[in-house]
Amino acid sequence: MIAPAPAAAETVDSTAEAATAVVATAQAETPVEVEVAAITPAPSDKSTLHVSRPTQNELTLTINGESITLHPEQLGQLIEELAHARASMQPEPPSGIPSGWRFVTTKNPMMAVQKQSNGDRLLVARHTGYGWVPFTFSPDVVVQMYMMLTQR
Repeated sequence: MIAPAPAAAETVDSTAEAATAVVATAQAETPVEVEVAAITPAPSDKSTLHVSRPTQNELTLTINGESITLHPEQLGQLIEELAHARASMQPEPPSGIPSGWRFVTTKNPMMAVQKQSNGDRLLVARHTGYGWVPFTFSPDVVVQMYMMLTQR
């Protein structure tokens, strides 16, 4: 089941009141493959990363002086690859929300829900920055979420 809703993005700092910023979404004119090369600096060297935003639909990454400009479709592909890599790394992200963490929320995202053969539910929500983000919930967690979301 897909529940479409208008998506607005909000930039949020976990230590302050929510600040709202509307993010327009756009597609790159031509899809281009992005190859991410592993950078192996000499042991005494420190890698440097600089991120800049020359225009609304471009992001420039500069790593050790080498720059690449990415457009929305390329950036989405990179985000997906980074998420796959991070999911297999240790240590896992912190279980608590870090102080001062900044994030972008999507209000009323489109969602799809599917029942799995073991009774779990797959929920896929469309985030304006991350794209489609999947989560799997066991039946007891679905009940807990329902109770939390409907609590007054």
